[in-house]
Amino acid sequence: MLVAVIGGGPAGMMAAISAAERGADVTLYEQNEKLGKKLYISGKGRCNITNDCAPMDFISNVVTNEKFLLGPINKFSSADTVNFCRKNGLELKTERGNRVFPLSDKSSDVIKIFDSVLRKLNVKICLNSQILSISTSKRGFLLTTITDIYEFDRVILATGGLSYSLTGSRGDGYKFAAALGHDIIKPRPALCRIICSGVSALEGLALKNVETAICNADGNIVDSEFGEMLFTKDGVSGPAVLTLSSRINKLQLKNTYVSIDLKPALTIEQLDARILRDFSVRMNKDFINSLTDLLPERIIKEVAVQSGIPFYKKVNQISAAERAKLVQTFKGLKFLFSRLDDIEHAIVTAGGVDVKQIDPSTMQSRLCKGLYFAGELIDIDAYTGGFNIQIALSTGYVAGKSAALD
Repeated sequence: MLVAVIGGGPAGMMAAISAAERGADVTLYEQNEKLGKKLYISGKGRCNITNDCAPMDFISNVVTNEKFLLGPINKFSSADTVNFCRKNGLELKTERGNRVFPLSDKSSDVIKIFDSVLRKLNVKICLNSQILSISTSKRGFLLTTITDIYEFDRVILATGGLSYSLTGSRGDGYKFAAALGHDIIKPRPALCRIICSGVSALEGLALKNVETAICNADGNIVDSEFGEMLFTKDGVSGPAVLTLSSRINKLQLKNTYVSIDLKPALTIEQLDARILRDFSVRMNKDFINSLTDLLPERIIKEVAVQSGIPFYKKVNQISAAERAKLVQTFKGLKFLFSRLDDIEHAIVTAGGVDVKQIDPSTMQSRLCKGLYFAGELIDIDAYTGGFNIQIALSTGYVAGKSAALD
């Protein structure tokens, strides 16, 4: 069985390994000069390769088309990824949130393991090889490159999405899939910054244990997430914001704003009582100097501005109505929502090949026999924490096994 795998990321490498282990003659095409270029920068260069949790816990962290993944994740789970790595000499460690990393903290060590296994299995690796088109033939498929045309029995598409185009993610897989009759759900950014106005003075400030929300013009919460967030020069980021971005990227958001509850653990009444206590020991201080025990210094000015209380008004002159507005500001610091960050800067791409046209038990196309899909190219995405790489590995494993044996 001649199998071509298009794409040398985690999905493509695992698909090639899985097919070769079952006797297929596999050729892996990668348009970059090396394998795993996006994997190399994942996890800030540390490569959070999987999340060490049970399959159903894993599924609960999938944002889009989680039911589709039930088959692949049970056939090649997080535990299987851990066993694969250790069996092939890669030591691992588990950190907060069950995130699994190489012990060395080097993503290059993960790629070396995959490269070594591919070569042991005699997979033909074609680097700097761009596929221009894929068409069907009597035997299976014709792959056209700049220099030649090659024929294969089976083809596995694992070309990735659109994020980080410098790593080779340029959307070629969508073009190939569409040419072979498949519908493409519009690609959109997932796990990305939220762009909003009025934050430039706060750039670099990180806040822990806050509630970040998207609210409509009436003040109603559209969606929210608790955890750590970070101000950037033109928006907000951090774990809570990335998670929130993946849940709202399907929505048409207009006249909305980002709202940050700086004290989500306190009710309005509890917060008011706490502010009163602080004010009582600072009666003769200027308002701008009265919040240092409650807030990081860098955000006090913004809170003061949004509360409407003059900076240099004495604490003992602040009215109950002004204090109520201050409490309201603490519970909902507002910045005008603009948009999600460009897909180029997103960690992963949501959207892609419609899962209704893929058999999840084999990852084979329901429309084109002998064509298989794996990884970010498919309309599946998950939260941060190693879930998206595991999706690539699970779908790649099933696609490779099926291509070799079907």
